Amino acid sequence: GESSEVWLRLKREITPSPNNGEIVGREQGSNQDSPVIGGKGVISARLAEADAFYATLAPKGASDDAKRVQREAFAGLIWGKQFYHFDASRPLVQNRNAAWQTLHAADVLSMPDPWEYPWFAAWDLAFHAIPFALIDPDFAKHQLQLLCREWYMHPSGQLPAYEWNFSDVNPPVHAWAALRIYKIERKKMGKGRGESGDTDFLERIFHKLLLNFTWWVNRKDAQGNNIFEGGFLGLDNIGVFDRSAPLPGGGTLEQCDGTAWMAMFSLNMLAIALELARTKPAYEDVALKFAEHFCYIAHALNELGLWNDEDGFYYDVLHLPGQPGLPLKVRSIVGLIPLFAVEVFDADLLAAVPGFTEKLSWFLKRKPEVAQDAAHLGDEGQNHRAIFALVGPRRLRRILERVLDEEEFLSPYGIRSLSKWHEKNPYVFPPDPSLTVEYAPSESTTAIFGGNSNWRGPVWLPINYLLIESLQKYDFAYGTDFTIDGTDLWGVAEKLSHQLTNLFLRDENGQRPCFGGVAHLQNQEHVLFHEYFHADNGAGLGASHQTGWTALVAKLIAQSG
Repeated sequence: GESSEVWLRLKREITPSPNNGEIVGREQGSNQDSPVIGGKGVISARLAEADAFYATLAPKGASDDAKRVQREAFAGLIWGKQFYHFDASRPLVQNRNAAWQTLHAADVLSMPDPWEYPWFAAWDLAFHAIPFALIDPDFAKHQLQLLCREWYMHPSGQLPAYEWNFSDVNPPVHAWAALRIYKIERKKMGKGRGESGDTDFLERIFHKLLLNFTWWVNRKDAQGNNIFEGGFLGLDNIGVFDRSAPLPGGGTLEQCDGTAWMAMFSLNMLAIALELARTKPAYEDVALKFAEHFCYIAHALNELGLWNDEDGFYYDVLHLPGQPGLPLKVRSIVGLIPLFAVEVFDADLLAAVPGFTEKLSWFLKRKPEVAQDAAHLGDEGQNHRAIFALVGPRRLRRILERVLDEEEFLSPYGIRSLSKWHEKNPYVFPPDPSLTVEYAPSESTTAIFGGNSNWRGPVWLPINYLLIESLQKYDFAYGTDFTIDGTDLWGVAEKLSHQLTNLFLRDENGQRPCFGGVAHLQNQEHVLFHEYFHADNGAGLGASHQTGWTALVAKLIAQSG
C-alpha cells in the first residue's frame, strides 16, 4: 500500500580514456555526475521554461481554463508529429495508388490523429499548420513545402490527398495556409502590415502551387466554363451520393464548393503575388493573371445557375445527358463555401503595385459583365480598400440570414454542416427517391464512405474557422456600415469564435460541452479534441483526439480570448 519515487536523469556514458585509463565525465571521488542528483531540478526548470513559453501565447485577460485548453491543443499538435514512410513504387502498394509511382515519403509529418489516423491528409495538414505557426513557424512552413516537393506532388501537379487514395481530391487550401503562416510569423517578428516577412518561403511555395493550380484548371473543369467538378473534396457524405464515384445516370456535377474553392485558390495566389510584388515588380503580371481568373470563375458561379435567387443560396447542379441542369437543393456548407473566396487589399498595397492596378482597371472596364459582383476598386470599401469577393453585399446578407438562423445553420456551438431545416424537410433526389439527405446532429446515418464521418449536421472546426476569417475580411472592407440585426460582421465573427471556444471551456455548471454527459470525462482536467461535434449539445464525436485541425481552437483563443 505504499509508494516511493526514484528520480533519474540521462547522462553520458562514463568510459575509460584511451590515453591514460582515467574516467571521463566526472572528477575522481565526486558524485557530481551521479544519475540520481539533480533530476527534480531539471524537471522543474523545463516546466518553468514551458510555462513561460506558453504564457506568451494567450491574450491578456484569458481565463486559466482558456489557457489550459490552448496549451493542451498545442500539446496534442506536437504529439501528432510522427515519422511516416511510404514508398509507392514498391510492388505491394495498393492498386488505387498505382499512378503515384514517384511518391516516396520518409519524413516527420503532422498526423490528423496519431492513433486513429496515423497518416497525413493534405487539407488536414494545411489547417494543422495555422496553430503550429504560433509555436513553431519553421515546422509549419516545412510541412506545407513538403507536400509540394517532387517526391510528394505528382508530376501532373496534383497534391496527394491521403494514403487511402492519393488521387482523391481535397480542397486546395495550401495557398491560403501559406499566406496565413507568412502573416502570423511576420507579426511574431514584430513587423507591420506593410513590411515583408519570409518572402523566400512565400516565393518558393508560390511557384510549386502554380503547378497545382494548373492541374486543377486542366483536370477539374470538364466543360471549360470555369465551373469545377472537384469530386470528393474531403466532405465525405455531405452529398446525396458519393461524389468521387460515377454519377447516377452519368453526366457531370457542377459543384458549388469545387468552384468556390478554386475562386478562393485564385484569390490566395493573387494575394501572395501582390505581397511578393512589393519588392519584385515582376510579380504584378502574374497577380493580374489570378485577378482575371477569379473574375471569370465568379462570373460563371453567379451567372450559370449555381445561385438560386428564390432560396437565396448556392446549390450544386447535376447535368444528366439530354436534360436541363438539376439543382440539388441541399442547404449545406457546400453553399457557404463561396463566402470563403474573399480578399481585401488596402490603399497602401495598391499604391505599391501601380502596374497591376492600372491593368486591372482596364480589364474591369472592358469586361463589366465578368467583373459584376466579383471585384470592386477605389472607394467601394472603407478607406479606399479594394475587395474581391464571390459574394456581393446583397447575396451576402441573404446567405447570412440563413447562417445566423438557429432553425437553420446556427447552433449553440458554431455553424452546422447541414441546415436543421432538413430535419423536418429531408431532401429527396428526384431521379431516385431512395437517395435522401436528412439532418443528423451527431453520428452518420448513411453508409456513404462506410459511414466514416458525418457532414450532415455536426460542427466541424476548419469550416467554422474559415467562415470566421471571411467575415473579418468582409468587415475590413465594409466596416460598421454593414450590419446583421444591428451587429457588424466583426461582432458576428467574434460571437462564432466564442461559441467554438466554449465547446472546450467549463460552463457555469463546471461542465465542458465537448464531454457531453460522460461523467468520468467531466471529472478529469485534461481536454480531448474530437474530430467533429454534436450540433445540438456540443458533445465530441468521431476520432477522440483529432487535435490536428481541432487545434484551431488555440488560434481562436489567441486572437479573441
